[in-house]
Amino acid sequence: MAHILIIDDDKDICLTLSRFLIKNGYQVEIAGNGEDGLQILRNHSIDLILCDYRLPDYTGLEVLQKIKILSPKSAVVIITGYSDVRTAVETFRFGASDYVTKPLFPDELLVTIKETLEKNETKKNQQAGATTDSNSKNSSHEKLTTSDFIVGKSIQSKTVQKYIELIAPSDMSVIVHGETGTGKEFVAQSIHRFSKRNKNPFIAIDCGALPKELAGSELFGHMKGSFTGAVNDKPGSFEVANGGTIFLDEIGNLSYENQIKLLRVIQERKIKRIGATKDTAIDVRIIAATNEDLSKAVKEGKFREDLFHRLNEFKIQLSPLRERRDDIMVFADHFLKKANASLQKNVQSFSADVTEYLKNYYWHGNLRELTNVVKRSVLLTTGDEILKDSLPVEILQVTMDDSLVGVDESKGVLKSIAGSAERQAIIEALEKVAYNKSKAADLLNIDRKTLYNKLKLYNIPM
Repeated sequence: MAHILIIDDDKDICLTLSRFLIKNGYQVEIAGNGEDGLQILRNHSIDLILCDYRLPDYTGLEVLQKIKILSPKSAVVIITGYSDVRTAVETFRFGASDYVTKPLFPDELLVTIKETLEKNETKKNQQAGATTDSNSKNSSHEKLTTSDFIVGKSIQSKTVQKYIELIAPSDMSVIVHGETGTGKEFVAQSIHRFSKRNKNPFIAIDCGALPKELAGSELFGHMKGSFTGAVNDKPGSFEVANGGTIFLDEIGNLSYENQIKLLRVIQERKIKRIGATKDTAIDVRIIAATNEDLSKAVKEGKFREDLFHRLNEFKIQLSPLRERRDDIMVFADHFLKKANASLQKNVQSFSADVTEYLKNYYWHGNLRELTNVVKRSVLLTTGDEILKDSLPVEILQVTMDDSLVGVDESKGVLKSIAGSAERQAIIEALEKVAYNKSKAADLLNIDRKTLYNKLKLYNIPM
């Protein structure tokens, strides 16, 4: 029986979710704020945490970082209002597994919980040092079929696919760069699939979710007794991936100390477990991914220059979904099929007006946001066709022109735009100035009173 922790200051949501999840066979704990949730984590073994993004004492990102220190193997699903999707998607950099948007639909939430628990169990098996045979049965890369790999029809997507096929047969290290949710792991899996290593493991490691003090053990392994809690010998992810490919997501989050260790592995093709007296030879291809500018991080002294050049033998740049609109419906149709399978439904298509709304939306969360919107729409659809009343209101309010308008950074002027586009411009301005309302008003070229009126109008938390 999986153990779930709900962290939300809305008592009604906690009570309703608790009853629903208990009815579906889960053990449930409840906390009304981040600190109480962390205390529960100190006293209980929790498999999955449902955490509201806006808590009385912490933001979702702050509590997520604390969760990953206290209970790094627990999966975390962020609960958010749709207007916060852009911000919530950033939590994936720090180890969030998924997000769901309010209002919550029980069937959608149940599917998300089941899928997240399954993926997390696979990840824990991999990181526990399962054998190659075990990984071939349990790891996600072996479950992928040809239908899981689709290629967009935009020029950008075709170029990326050409690069994948070009670089895959080699053993060169690759950096995949792009915004959160653009499909960096999909690209890494594709490179592995086309490579001569495709019969061996593909191991994905989220560097953003690795607590600094545990990263060395997770990546390189440890010997029994080498530190408190090391009750058994444990092979690290590099050993588990031997002969195959290791994917280091959010490589920029790796601590400087572990960057040094990684550089040694690349140079010498050997790893040493924590507490070991001898090296172990490995043969692993490294694919790294980031949404940061690593060149800038190198100049700022946050990322080692020698490691950057070792990893950057070949670079693949992924464009955000809003810049490759020809791909939107290709992926929407793919996600429709996947949603039908997971929700046991048979929705056939999108209506013409829904197609236009999807193609015109900004997609801050890229493919990850698109798949969630499609899944929710399938859930709400009772007929064969997805209609516009199943889409979030934020998508319905945005036109093609509005979706591309935000804060003009050069002039600092709030564009004359309506609805959610103006709301989004205000949110972007607030984020740029760390929610300093005086500075936000200056950036938008409006007075504080007008800003407060608009915050109230658009229900933006003050």
